Order: sequence, then C-alpha cells, then structure tokens
Amino acid sequence: PSTLLSKNSFLTWQGGEVKDFELKVDFRITADGNSGINYRSGMLDTIPYGMKGYQADIDGKNNYTGMNYEERARTILALRGQKVTLPPIPASDSLQAHVKNNAWLAAIVDSSLGSADSLSKFIHPPGNWNQYHIVAKGNHLQHYVNGILMSDVTDNDSVNAKSQGLIGVQVHVGPPMKVEFRHLLLKKIE
Repeated sequence: PSTLLSKNSFLTWQGGEVKDFELKVDFRITADGNSGINYRSGMLDTIPYGMKGYQADIDGKNNYTGMNYEERARTILALRGQKVTLPPIPASDSLQAHVKNNAWLAAIVDSSLGSADSLSKFIHPPGNWNQYHIVAKGNHLQHYVNGILMSDVTDNDSVNAKSQGLIGVQVHVGPPMKVEFRHLLLKKIE
C-alpha cells in the first residue's frame, strides 16, 4: 500500500444502526498498522468517510489492541487490562476539559483484568490472524481478543454515551499499512 491518508477513513456496514449486539471478526494487520472497529458510531459531516464513536482498537505493535477508544470524542476510555466505569459529567462541561494525554480523566478504574503486557501475550504478532469479539449490551461494553477479555467499560455518562449507531472499520493516517478483516459475524441482542 502506497497511498497515504490525510484523515482517518472508515468502511461502514450498510445494514443500518445497531443497538445491543455481539460482533466477531478476524483481523490481520501489518507491523506499522493502526486501525479499529467502530461501533455505535455516527458519520461526520465535516470529514468524508469519517466516524465518531466507540472503537475497539487495533495496532500492529499491539500497544493498543483490545482497548476501548472513543474516536473524535472522549479518547481512551479503558486501556487494555482495565475494567472501568464512566460517571456522568455535566452537559455544560466541554469534552476537552476532561481529556489529558489522550485519555478520559473521568474514567474510574474499578479493577484490573491483568497487566497490558500479560494480556498482550494472547495477541498474535503482526501478519497473523486474531479475532475480536465485541459485546455491547446496554451501557456495558466488552472487548475480547482471541477469547480473552481485554477491556470492560460501563458507561454511565448519559450526556456522551451512545446506545446505538453504525459499525465501521478504520484505516488510520500514518505510514503505508495493510489491515484485513474477514469472517464478520454480527448477532443482534433483542
């Protein structure tokens, strides 16, 4: 791949918005790659093919794979290995007032699922297939990689939380990279 992007771009599933669901998808990424699977997201009017919303992060160096990141909003909600609760914030507060070093300051770490390093051992190296399993039910969001729970978020922030939205896969700005997805299985939870 030799075409460089100026903005993050997304391929969006055209089946409409989903609310509560489980999504399983295999992914493979190059060592310099950066990507993610957005869900309960909205399209941006200002950026072609841009999205805003929850993201199951993927990167080739496996520094961020498994964490919960909110694209163009609250930033890092839970690092790999964290179980967090996001408390309500006042509607009058700006998002930027609660973000520092690309992390959501209001997040409360409830417990550890394991260290980021110990959990990274369950993620296959770049060029190999891994499986993401995302469970979004009510305000509870869980990211599993290869069957191991990597991050767990309970989002009680009624101002910023999203209960439904679109699903999309990301190609991030940066060096030339390749990211592949296969065997996408979506199960809506009624």
